[in-house]
Parts: sequence; C-alpha cells; structure tokens
Amino acid sequence: MLTYKEAGVDIDAGEEMVRRIKPIVRRTHTAGVLADIGAFGGFFELDLSRFTRPVLVSSVDGVGTKLKVAFLTGRHDTVGEDLVNHCVNDIAVCGAEPLYFLDYFSTGKLDTDVAVEVIRGFARGCEANGCALIGGETAEMPDIYAPGEYDLAGTIVGAVERDRVIDGSSVREGDVLVGLPSTGLHTNGYSLARKVLFPRFETDDRPDELGGSSVAEALLAVHRSYLAPIRRLIEAGTAHAFVHVTGGGIPGNTARVIPKGLAFDVDYDAWERPGLFRLIQALGSVPEEDMRRAFNLGIGLIAIVDGSRADEASGTLRAAGEEPVVLGRVVRDR
Repeated sequence: MLTYKEAGVDIDAGEEMVRRIKPIVRRTHTAGVLADIGAFGGFFELDLSRFTRPVLVSSVDGVGTKLKVAFLTGRHDTVGEDLVNHCVNDIAVCGAEPLYFLDYFSTGKLDTDVAVEVIRGFARGCEANGCALIGGETAEMPDIYAPGEYDLAGTIVGAVERDRVIDGSSVREGDVLVGLPSTGLHTNGYSLARKVLFPRFETDDRPDELGGSSVAEALLAVHRSYLAPIRRLIEAGTAHAFVHVTGGGIPGNTARVIPKGLAFDVDYDAWERPGLFRLIQALGSVPEEDMRRAFNLGIGLIAIVDGSRADEASGTLRAAGEEPVVLGRVVRDR
C-alpha cells in the first residue's frame, strides 16, 4: 500500500499552511473583497462609482533567479514583496491603481515555515500598496524541484479610467527623462550577478563597494514600489509616460513607450552608478552594453515629462522625499 504522503504530497501540511496564513492574508483585504481565503475563486467587486469607463489592467511575473539567493541564505520573507512591487509597478506605469493580487507558490516538498514566510512577504507588499491578496495556489510537486527550492509567480489586476490610460502616445520631442533610484538589482540580472559574485564571495562577505552591506543584503534588497511617486506626477499632470526598468534595462524598456519617429538619448554619466553594479562589472569584466541591457544600473523608474515642466516634475518628486535625476531627452529619430 502506498499513500499520497509517501508519494511526496502532504495534504495535511498544505492545510496547516492555509490555517497559518489566513490572518496574514485577511489584513490585506480591502472593501472590494467578497470572499475569504479558501474559496475556489477570488471575488472582488469593482466600485463603479469611482469610474466612468474603467479599464482593467493586469500583469503576471515571477522573481527569477533571485530565488537562488533566498535559498542560499535561508531568508524567504522578501521575495514575495519583491514580486508584488514588481507587478504593481508594471500596471502603475500604465496609469492604473492596483486592486488585487493572486500568487502561485510551487515546491517539491512543502516546508510550511518557508511558505508562510514567502506569503508574509506577499501580504506586506499588498498592504503597502493598498492591494488585496485575494487568492493563490500552493502546489507540492515531487521530483520537479531540487530539495529546499520553490518557484513563485504572481498576477495583479488594477483599474484606470479609459481616458487616463498612459501608453506613451503623448510623448513628444523635447520631453525630458527623469529617473528615480532603484534599491539594487530589483528582480533582474541575477543570473549574471550570481555567476560573477558567488565564485568570489560568500553571502556574508562585505566588499568595500557595498558600503557596509553584505553580498546577501545587497542582492536581497526589496524591489521597491514606485506607486506613490507615479500617482503624484499623474495628479500634477506633468508626465507623458513612465518606464519600469526591468529586463532589458533602460534602453529596452524606454523604447516600449517611445512613439514611431522619435528616439531618446540617455546620459549614463548623469548619476552615480551604485557600488553593486560597479563591482559586478569590474569582477566579471562585463561589457558596458551587457550592463545596460541586463541591469537597471541604479535607476528603477523613468518618468518622461513635459520638457517645459521638467523642473516642476522634479520639484514634485523632491517634495515627496525622492531623489530625481535628469538623465536624458526625447529626440527625433535619426
């Protein structure tokens, strides 16, 4: 006789995890949430009194090989927050405000303590962004993952008025690129970063370039949310587009919102590149082109603002405690 548990799937562990995360998840629930955790689907009622022509905006993503750093360090409370913030940024740059988030956690053998820590990170990110965590899936799949490893994915849904969608169509020649600092690699470039750093350092090492942080602390720094500064610029009416700098770096992502016939010039000397990026490039002899395409290089968000109101936009950001840097301009395509 062979039981399901002996085959590698522990239903009791899954039920215990759900019991433990219920109070964590409930703290994220907003007025639109209609069903408690455990239902077959997540229910969310859109408040139509707030919109005239609402458009739903969604995004799905993962954390990538940043998870490998979590496995190495045994720290699992940040990667869920990384994923929420990444997804929030992806829809916020379109003008949308986040409504709800769904997560997917899969592993070979469920470690309830690890899963709870990951979901605690999801919940922390959702709370900070005013977004409800309304459902998810935990999958235990023996023989798919190495022992102690797991994978994550998340889906976010937000809403924006149809006539307030931000898609780059308003960008014009003379607009200015204003960047906001990242908190590190965010969730991109980790395959290259790990390949360079881990043959040379242990996770607790503190190279001078990291300013007192350990390698693990620098690599696990949470991917920040830009929802608040994006909303401020939208309210001020100074931004024509936003760029979430993810895989593809500044050039690859900025190109996504530049209309045909236009291009952009970026001054990569306009800001001081953080030590983590300098360390990776020096130790790995990484070509500059690869650095620009693999990493954010210290700029996690770019606001493309009206050229005549660039000072106003920067002032709005500084008043909110940000440190904006003018790093380029929209030009006619040559």
